[in-house]
Amino acid sequence: MTAVPLSESSLAVLPEAVRRPAYDRASAGCGVVHLGVGAFHRSHQAVYFDRLLALGHAGWGITGVGVLGADRPLHAALRAQDGLYTLVLKAPDGSIEPAVVGSLLELLLLDDDPEAVLAAMAAPRTRLVSMTITEGGYSTDKSTGLFRLDDALAADLTSPRPRTAFGLLTEALRRRRAAGTPPFTVVSCDNVESNGDLTRQTLLEFARLQEVRTGDGLADWIAASVAFPNSMVDRITPATTDEDRGRLTAETGLVDRWPVVAEPYLQWVLEDRFSDARPPLEEVGVQLVEDVHPYELMKLRLLNASHQVMSYLGYLAGHRRVDEVMADPLFAELVERYMRVEATPTLPPVPDTDLGEYRRSLLERFANPAVSDTLARNCAEGSERIATFVLPVIREQLAAGGPCDLAVLAVAGWARYAGGIDEDGNPIPVVDARSDRLAPLLRLQDEDPLAVLTSGEVFGDLADDERFRRAYSRAAELLDRYGARGAAMRILSA
Repeated sequence: MTAVPLSESSLAVLPEAVRRPAYDRASAGCGVVHLGVGAFHRSHQAVYFDRLLALGHAGWGITGVGVLGADRPLHAALRAQDGLYTLVLKAPDGSIEPAVVGSLLELLLLDDDPEAVLAAMAAPRTRLVSMTITEGGYSTDKSTGLFRLDDALAADLTSPRPRTAFGLLTEALRRRRAAGTPPFTVVSCDNVESNGDLTRQTLLEFARLQEVRTGDGLADWIAASVAFPNSMVDRITPATTDEDRGRLTAETGLVDRWPVVAEPYLQWVLEDRFSDARPPLEEVGVQLVEDVHPYELMKLRLLNASHQVMSYLGYLAGHRRVDEVMADPLFAELVERYMRVEATPTLPPVPDTDLGEYRRSLLERFANPAVSDTLARNCAEGSERIATFVLPVIREQLAAGGPCDLAVLAVAGWARYAGGIDEDGNPIPVVDARSDRLAPLLRLQDEDPLAVLTSGEVFGDLADDERFRRAYSRAAELLDRYGARGAAMRILSA
């Protein structure tokens, strides 16, 4: 089999087993700017816009922007392939389905040319700006839900070359207003509750702070003119490995520097609110709804929180991959019962959705060895993820007098994991932006298990709830005495 490097010029000679873009990329235009091109964007939003282009909606290609220095290697690989990449869907039976995605028509790196990024966002052809900047990118105090001016945003307040997503959005909208160009729609695709509302809050607070210097009234114009629809996005997308690259070449002959692998499942629920032009996303499978909140809570509290429930405890017990945890009957029961008994009662009715069937589908998806992710990746930035996904379930159950022992055990498991030593005394490579601030509290765990609860930026006023303190103290004691496996057994049997 002859190896074929992926590029625009090689599309015509790709192996038959690889599906290719069904449109002329040269005649397509960029109506979308996406901030934060990574694996998830390429497995999710870019796929929907690829489908739109294939239906003849030629103005909805994507300008992809790398906003971090760490994005450079991926962008270099994509540029060498003219923006093309292969999406490799992995079925539970181990088979793969490769398809080349062509919707990334332009690629920019903020570090290289911030003016080019702003020009693309301010251009009249751009009608939608979407972003995946992670849960921690929204400058919000988790204990209050209010805007928090961090160092990066503070630097952008007076800089003519903004470095943050919100600095870029503000300057681009300022230029559009000055030019008489209608505003774009801003779509957050991050796993954050009410992500559109939060994006709007952060952008308005930032713009108001800038107005102290500029006095231009931009914040009021944004508030009146710009739409920030909430959205829910879902597709399990593990990190691409050299094994993935090698298998793609071995089975198809296609050489792709940076393919993206994902499960077959795909969902995007988006509120039908747009500033100006509206992409016909309903034609390609996006659920356009009046209120995304029920869908959003379902995914955050069942899928994302379940990843947290299984990952810290599973890692401490010796597992290293998601499918390994789900193949362990004890942890499979732990996840299933968390979803059914603790998380589901906190959810409102979800239109056209059977929550029991959704839970069953999640258990199957978690157990798929073909797309199994590492527990370490799920554990990264744990303080942010625990606060975002698990603590809201605990808060609601405490308020209702309902059960939350499994969720509390997961929080105690996070604290043990974040302490940096596993149950065999081996070091854990903890990745968390708050590690330095949490370290003094975590070091006190053996003497005072409740010390970590005094971290206001993680727990807020939850530490004042006596029932939570008792449940956490018990969970921490069980982890100390019996380890993660023993603690899970005892709480499940209680």
